[in-house]
Amino acid sequence: MRNSEGETPEYCAIELAMEVLGGRWKLAIMKRLFIGTQRFGELKRAMPRVTQRMLTRQLRELEADGLITRTVYREVPPKVEYSLTDTGRSLEQIADLLDTWGRHYRDTVREPNSPAPRMADTPAPRST
Repeated sequence: MRNSEGETPEYCAIELAMEVLGGRWKLAIMKRLFIGTQRFGELKRAMPRVTQRMLTRQLRELEADGLITRTVYREVPPKVEYSLTDTGRSLEQIADLLDTWGRHYRDTVREPNSPAPRMADTPAPRST
C-alpha cells in the first residue's frame, strides 16, 4: 500500500476523477446545474430518460462527493433545491469540452439514432 502522495502513480488521479464523475447521469445533472439552482422536478423533466430512483441516487452521490449542495426548505409541501459547490463549478470547462467531444463523436463516428458501433473483437450478431 502506498502511504505518501509522491509514491502514487499519476493515473490514480484519473481513477479518482472517474470514481467521482463516473455514472451515466452525473455530468448531465451537473450540466443542468451550471445553468443555476434546480429543483428535483426540474432536473427530472430536463432528463426524461433517467428514472426517479437513479436521479435520486446520482444526486446523493454528487452531494456526498462535495460537488453539489442540497437545500431543504421547511414548507408544505417540502421544497428541495440543488446547486453546485465551488468544487462542482470548477468542472464546467471540462464538462463543456466533453460535451463538444461527444457531439463530434456522434456526428463523425456514429450516425444519429444508430446503435453503438461494434467493437472489433465482438462477434457479429447471428441471424435466426
